[in-house]
Amino acid sequence: MRRTDWLLVGGDTILGREIRELIEEQKLPVNLTLAASRAGENVLSAPEEEDSDITVMHALDRTLVEAADVVLLGGTREANEHAVALARQCAERPALVDLTGQFEDLPESRLRAPLLETGGEEAGGGAIHTLAHPAAVALARLVALLHARHRLARVVATILEPVSQQGRAGIDELHNQTLSLLNFREVPQEVFGAQVSFNLLPRYGSGAPRALAEAAGRIEKHLATLCGARGLPLPSVRLIQAPVFHGYCLSVWAEFEKRPPVDVLERALEEAGLDLRRGDVEPVSNVSVAGQVGLGVSDIAEDHADAQAAWFWLAFDNLRAHAEAALLTAGLLARGREAK
Repeated sequence: MRRTDWLLVGGDTILGREIRELIEEQKLPVNLTLAASRAGENVLSAPEEEDSDITVMHALDRTLVEAADVVLLGGTREANEHAVALARQCAERPALVDLTGQFEDLPESRLRAPLLETGGEEAGGGAIHTLAHPAAVALARLVALLHARHRLARVVATILEPVSQQGRAGIDELHNQTLSLLNFREVPQEVFGAQVSFNLLPRYGSGAPRALAEAAGRIEKHLATLCGARGLPLPSVRLIQAPVFHGYCLSVWAEFEKRPPVDVLERALEEAGLDLRRGDVEPVSNVSVAGQVGLGVSDIAEDHADAQAAWFWLAFDNLRAHAEAALLTAGLLARGREAK
């Protein structure tokens, strides 16, 4: 298999690091070049282990973009826009994968969720392939698997969001808030505009640069696309900010036209490849799925107030899930370029 050349804009971000690690773990035939998350910067990244080499993040330029089969856009808004502008100048334009959702409202944007795709999706040279929100993909996947075996009537989900969805700044703020509270100091609130540590939030404070409702709206929009295209019932969702560093957890209520027994539901999800954990082992959690690829589900229970409904508890590593989607999408696009 021919090795393909990929350019990762934002190689110094936490998602960029996850993508790099996944490529190494899976030994993918990819020559990965790293560009800094900010335009015009060269970055040297210190090794995380004693026997590791220093990682070089190049300043983004046309030479890097022209040499790439696929460009992964995971940097700042400015750096991503610069990469797209350079790609549009290339005689043979590289495939573009938007990791941030920055370009999803453009006419040429195509929403991608490779775990839900069956083939035949457009790989067009002019498209920007935007990765669907990982929580939307996880929920749509559960709905698709259940609906294929036992028709669903309604689905409602509460989604607990980790602070790493805000990048390194979110992780640092939760860490610093926790230290400040334990030392009886004023908590920093630059990212969330409120106390997140030891707390649950339905919305951010007024001083936050982004609203939690923006993320919720993005999940709802992506669910509408993913479920609508597949004839699936559209879930109602509520997004809550949780005081955890990594990993989504979802509490999902599903009403069936005729609900099967819990053991039948467990068997169906297990056969579909989910990490199904029954009552004799510990439940899935944001801690237990850390560093794992895939979707975990446990504690499936009948709803005692509705004979046709059941509860599901889901967990997955948000960074690993998004990195996996990036690699799958980039791989499909690279293969499509080879076939031309």
